[in-house]
Amino acid sequence: MKKTPRKTEWTHALAFKEGEPIPYEHGDGPYDPNDAEAARAWLAQADLIRKGKVVRKGKRGPQKAPTKKLVSPRLSAEVIDHFKATGPGWQTRIDSTLLDSIKKRT
Repeated sequence: MKKTPRKTEWTHALAFKEGEPIPYEHGDGPYDPNDAEAARAWLAQADLIRKGKVVRKGKRGPQKAPTKKLVSPRLSAEVIDHFKATGPGWQTRIDSTLLDSIKKRT
């Protein structure tokens, strides 16, 4: 992955001491950076973008497959260890194995 070089004006940034108000004029940005409540309000309504797509915080997308039911089966330690050793997604692999078993019987 290629990293974009940063273009921070360090001499300008280091000229300000902690606790001093940040210079701001109306029109400089979407909110006054010295007003914590305004910053929180702006960030709360902002969209998050991942891989070029807008991701809404706290909202799930449409289900790609029928919803599964939550159950708590008691499985032997050997079964759990076997599937966990194969890495992430082990619960899905248990589900696939059980579905394959059902299909073979019918």
